[in-house]
Formats: sequence, C-alpha cells, structure tokens
Amino acid sequence: MERRSERESRRVFLIASLSVGVAWAAGRVSGARAAMACGGDTPPQTEGPYFKPNSPARASLIEPGMPGTRLVVEGSVLTADCKPVPRALLDFWQADAAGRYDNEGQRLRGHQLTDAAGHYRLETVVPAQYPGRTRHIHVKVQAPGRPALTTQLYFPGESANQRDGIFDPKLVMKVRDVEGGKIGAFDFVLRGG
Repeated sequence: MERRSERESRRVFLIASLSVGVAWAAGRVSGARAAMACGGDTPPQTEGPYFKPNSPARASLIEPGMPGTRLVVEGSVLTADCKPVPRALLDFWQADAAGRYDNEGQRLRGHQLTDAAGHYRLETVVPAQYPGRTRHIHVKVQAPGRPALTTQLYFPGESANQRDGIFDPKLVMKVRDVEGGKIGAFDFVLRGG
C-alpha cells in the first residue's frame, strides 16, 4: 500500500513536470513569433482625428451589453534586437461594431503597461469598417523614457484593405477564430526601445 505522502509527492512532481513542458512550448512559440517580428521596426501611422489623451487604465475595453464579436489581441513589445520592453505603455482606441468612435466619453479606449516580459493582452470587439477605412485598431506604444510610436493594427483577408490608402500589410495581425470570438496576435518592435 502506497503512503499518502508518496502519492502527494508524485502528484506534485507530475504537475511540475507538465508545467515546465507547457512553459517551454509556450516560450518556443512566443520566441518564434518574436524572432519573426524583430526583422524591422513597426511602421508608424497617422493618429487620425479621434485620439483622446487620458484614457482609462484597463486591459478590457468591453462594457456590459456591448455588441460585437469579441476579440483578444495579445503579443509583446520588443526592442530591435528582440529584447522585451517591460512597462511599455500601450494606448488603444477604436471604432465600435457599427463603425462609430466615442468622442464624448471613453468607450473603446484604454491604456495598459506591458508586464516584466514585455507582454500585453487587450480584450475588445472587432471594429466595423466605415467609409474610406478598413477594419483597424489605433495604438500608441511607448517604451519608458522614449518617444511614442503611433500606429494601427489591421485584420487579414479584408477586401477593404486594398482600397484603404493608409493600410500597411506589415501591420496585419495574425487572427484566428475561437469559441466565442477571435484571437489576434501582434508584436510591436520599437527602435531604441
């Protein structure tokens, strides 16, 4: 008969072993994505007319009853030599699922800091297209003590991408469908970050 402490020790060991394996695999995927992203700096883009300073600190822009397809965007902020940028500021703003910006309040606006490994995670909704523009999310990214990069993130496979005079294929997120919405991935690479 096996003693309880031996079973507990074995259980803890198995859980720890599985955790290390999962962390190793996640690191390899993240590292591969980062290595691809570090080929060049993230291109700047226009701020547009809808930026408002002093957005609320929050990682989820979703509010109760908000319509639209749920979207999680995650990635890293990196230097040109692929080192993570901890405590980088990311300020997001976007149109809603009907193509409207909130210019009175702070709906679909927010900022956050990357963690110690340079990672960020944003919860939002897929923005609608509106006349003259394809689907996009605005973002300002700023490493501590450095100037901000203003840019936009785009969605793959949008027919309006080619008709949008601002669209840049280097800023297309990797997006996949998941249960309940979509997940997008994008790593920002900052010069002198």
